[in-house]
Amino acid sequence: MKKIGYILLLLICSLQKTNAQEVLGGSNAPIDSSSKLIEFLSAETYNVKKKDSMDFLILVGHVKIRQGKTLLFGDSLILNSTLNTLEGFGHIHINDADSIHTYADYLKYIGNTKKAFLRKKVKLTDGKGVITTDSLDYDVSVKIGNFKKGGKLVRNKTTLTSTEGYYYGVTRDVIFRKNVVLKDPESNITTDTLEYNTYSQLSNFISPTKIISGSRIIRTKNGNYNTGTRKGYLYERSSIDDSTYTFIADEMAIDDSLGLGEFRGNAYFKSKDSLSFDLMANNIKTNRYKNILLATELPTLLIKQQKDTLYITADTLYSAKVSDLNRPLTRARDSVGKITDTTLNKYFEAFHHVKIYSDSLQAKCDSLFYSLSDSTIRLLNKPIIWSNNNQITGDTIFMFINNKKPEQLLVFDNAFAINRIDTTQYYNQLKGIKLNAWFTDGSLTKMRTKGSAENIYFALDDKKDFIGMNHSSAQVIEISFENSEVSRVVFRNQLTGKMTPIGQTAKEELNIRGFKWLEDQRPKSKFEILSPQH
Repeated sequence: MKKIGYILLLLICSLQKTNAQEVLGGSNAPIDSSSKLIEFLSAETYNVKKKDSMDFLILVGHVKIRQGKTLLFGDSLILNSTLNTLEGFGHIHINDADSIHTYADYLKYIGNTKKAFLRKKVKLTDGKGVITTDSLDYDVSVKIGNFKKGGKLVRNKTTLTSTEGYYYGVTRDVIFRKNVVLKDPESNITTDTLEYNTYSQLSNFISPTKIISGSRIIRTKNGNYNTGTRKGYLYERSSIDDSTYTFIADEMAIDDSLGLGEFRGNAYFKSKDSLSFDLMANNIKTNRYKNILLATELPTLLIKQQKDTLYITADTLYSAKVSDLNRPLTRARDSVGKITDTTLNKYFEAFHHVKIYSDSLQAKCDSLFYSLSDSTIRLLNKPIIWSNNNQITGDTIFMFINNKKPEQLLVFDNAFAINRIDTTQYYNQLKGIKLNAWFTDGSLTKMRTKGSAENIYFALDDKKDFIGMNHSSAQVIEISFENSEVSRVVFRNQLTGKMTPIGQTAKEELNIRGFKWLEDQRPKSKFEILSPQH
């Protein structure tokens, strides 16, 4: 074998002496200054032929040749020593003294430019990913290859297919174009253009892309996702659509390995279950495995009703499972007990500067707790509720919800209800330790207080003119309303009081001690509570 190699080297040297310019590629062939002649190393048989002023070396059987650091192998090779090119057949293998290896059944190689044209059962591997195609053009000098008639890349359990592809060996990046599909056990990605790194497993999306993972569908046109770490970053108003929710935001960060997500910039969450609530904020963090939502930066919760929507804003909004609550839940009208309807195993919590707005009811407090398991909104720390011309305050207020509408209020300690009489300076008032209020279709219909109850009521005649002021106290006082106006007052047990004509009533006697009409704090519209300055 060594003898054959030696004879062939002598032959090549003699050809070089005969016509050096011709051996290097012919008088008209451009020559890369860094290229070298193709060198024959070994083969089982060889044959030398001369045709049309060209010198050919035909090598057969475990052929091995070299150009610089590049090694080429094949079953048979035809070397054109005049043009410094070769043609190879069967089990072609090219390696450039690194981890990149290319294989094919056919090869045409231009030595002066170090360009390889591989055909039939082509495979390129860099030690991490494997590209297969029927046609690959590969530039050995810069380690760039491309296919334009369909190809596939396999990396562990990840498979990528496309019509066109461009491989960059220095960076290990592959750009796939036209009908791109990425499949792995966790997801299925379709797009028109995708950049994939075989080492880091990072996919970059630079055109409209759809990612399907179970029931979840992600749509984006700018972002990236790592199939190894299962972490991704999405930009330019991407969306996530699941069977139970939809998420839209300017920017998204997702970690599917931990079920975590962060959504920034006009983030919008919409539930699809029977609860029908939406959440808006400039920052929302989520934990899918624990069903946790944490919203900051102007968060707003929207509880949708048939003809109205309840808007809740605060500095911070938080939602999680009632079953994961690490503190006792104060019993309201129903015991939480064992939750059988999973859609009700949820609560919302709002912290600081809480405001509520709907067409029929408005409220304000410093913190709020809304449990879906007992349909109760708990307003804590200086709560105030307004409904039409009525204001209710107390230390703590429970608002019972039915069909997502206020049905009843339960006010604990220092309960105080005020009813403004149209645009006058007079207010009907009710004060007690504990107060109940009932609503029908969002309108206040009845109030009852017990325990040192005190009431101021302004009596009117048939012409709606004021007769006098009734200041009374009893153990129980009930007030009924029609069209937001007091229609009936009932006193029970230990009634005391007096009626004073309006003209004889001193100004300081018009209000019960502790009276505060807080209309200036009342949310005036949904736009007001959504405004940053409020």
